[in-house]
Amino acid sequence: MDMKELFVALRMLCEQRGIPMETLIGALEKAIVTAVKKDYKEREEREDFVFCSIDAETETMRVYLRKSVVSEIIDEATDILPEEAQRYKPDAKIGDIIEIDVEPRKLSRVVADKVKHVLRSGIREAENGIILDRYAQILGQIITVRVVRIDPNTGDAFVELGKNEELLPRSAQLPEEDFREGDLIKLYVSDVRATEKERKPRPVLSRKDPGLVRRLFELEVPEIGDGVVKIKDVSREAGARTKISVYSEDENIDPIGACIGPRSQRVGRITDTLSGERIDIIPYSEDISEYIASSLSPAEVLKVEIVSESEHSAHVIVPDNQLSLAIGNRGQNVRLAAKLTGWKIDLSSETEEKGPVIDLDSELKV
Repeated sequence: MDMKELFVALRMLCEQRGIPMETLIGALEKAIVTAVKKDYKEREEREDFVFCSIDAETETMRVYLRKSVVSEIIDEATDILPEEAQRYKPDAKIGDIIEIDVEPRKLSRVVADKVKHVLRSGIREAENGIILDRYAQILGQIITVRVVRIDPNTGDAFVELGKNEELLPRSAQLPEEDFREGDLIKLYVSDVRATEKERKPRPVLSRKDPGLVRRLFELEVPEIGDGVVKIKDVSREAGARTKISVYSEDENIDPIGACIGPRSQRVGRITDTLSGERIDIIPYSEDISEYIASSLSPAEVLKVEIVSESEHSAHVIVPDNQLSLAIGNRGQNVRLAAKLTGWKIDLSSETEEKGPVIDLDSELKV
């Protein structure tokens, strides 16, 4: 194994792939240890008897076995008798640990091929690690990207992220959105995961994730960025409506007003970014009855009855003319309120509460 050729190749990889030399050396050391351990099949899972050390400055490599000097051999891979140990270390005695060099020329062609294979895997892992680190910096963040192209069949959008094209699936876009090539759009990076096909880390991009709304408020409202106003919960049906609850520990701060902004400019900009999605800003309260009542905004609530603390179940009574508003279009308002608070909410009107109680189970049996 020619050390000069090896390090020339490593430096080329550093330049071409953008991988640090220490990362490549770490991958190579691991590859060589793995390859040598293949000669000890029944022990190859062990990590404590084959070692490799590569020095980039001196362009040298050392592969060695570490063995214990014992009076009786139990494991030939890790044990050695004193008389044999003294061939490597003249004063070796029982209890010592000695290191026995494996000469590079003794690494067979088969081992060398295995090293190449494992090294390739190591380089791939190193590249993936670099990609993962890069994407980790934008995880949970909003990014502004340019649309490169749209798949006419699926509606999937491909956006420019650094030097790569990344996918924004149609399923992660808002229902009424119609992007065109060249559009600049804001996306939320909800996750980073490897695809089964490429095994390379890819960012999971979304326009639907509730995190997008949360981050937009954090960026748009200085009081949230400063920590004076805090976001408690967000529930969202993307493209239609979002409820977000906020609070402040400073009694002099109006958290709702801060989020709305002068002449509704702050929330207006967020709504525009979300293609007109409606946003309800709710005051958070540690009193769950107050919180549930507020969460049903804009409907008026007469009374909140806690049915079960353990099951997070509540019964809410509203004026007759507010029932449909509390329920919302296709149940959207009460559904978002339940998501926001984490409580099951049963609604009834004032008249229904005053009327006769009907046992549904009995009625069904008749």
